Amino acid sequence: MALTGEQLERYSRHIVLKEIGLRGQKKLLDAKVLIIGAGGLGSPAAMYLAAAGVGTIGIADADEVDLSNLQRQILHGTADVGRPKTESARETIKALNPDVQVITHHLFVSAENIMGLIEPYDFVIDGTDNFAAKFLINDACVLAGKPFSHGAIGHFYGQLMTYIPGKGPCYRCVIRQPPPPGSVPSCREAGVIGAVAGIVGCMQALEAVKYIVGVGKPLTGRLLFVDTLEMEMQPLTLAEDPDCPVCGKHPTILAPFDEDAEACDLRG
Repeated sequence: MALTGEQLERYSRHIVLKEIGLRGQKKLLDAKVLIIGAGGLGSPAAMYLAAAGVGTIGIADADEVDLSNLQRQILHGTADVGRPKTESARETIKALNPDVQVITHHLFVSAENIMGLIEPYDFVIDGTDNFAAKFLINDACVLAGKPFSHGAIGHFYGQLMTYIPGKGPCYRCVIRQPPPPGSVPSCREAGVIGAVAGIVGCMQALEAVKYIVGVGKPLTGRLLFVDTLEMEMQPLTLAEDPDCPVCGKHPTILAPFDEDAEACDLRG
């Protein structure tokens, strides 16, 4: 596939990087990335993946735009309040880069549909805000052999890790199951500074780009903790758990299931 003159100009700052070049840009244009959650994390991830020229971006979200979303969810504007987030996301992405094919999935992601949802994609970004969704995404990606980036934010803090099949621990290796009901504040109660979502979501997009192009060191086997109050980042080394119920030596989770958990995931 030869790049057009317009594409050569659009992606010129990528192409001059020896780590990417023409070959890497073509990989990006051929790639398919699914973003589950068009909110605080999914918004910056989608914007930068689109700008990078990722050829196909899937957006999965069942919600409509709410006025309270606009403090951090930059895919959407005031005029989008009340519209499905998937529609708003598609319009914003296409306005930024018409090269990108946007596939919208206006649905609630569940154990019933997630395996079919992730199947066509090369990489998955977890942009959700609750434990139940994060465990579901983890289990499905492990079972399907799909790499994914986990991200979480709360207050002035964020964290992320990347799972690549066969190369490091999964989310359940780190946190085995959701916390007891009432032990973690709800999303509305917890609050978050909007720019933290931008920082972590951009890092998730970068993890996807690095994986697609095949450069750098991904956050496999590491959890990066971001403290924006102190402007510090601390990587924590993670180990695979041989007793993990989904990726361990004797797995007991053989199919995705829906956890009964509604609390925000502010820790992982």
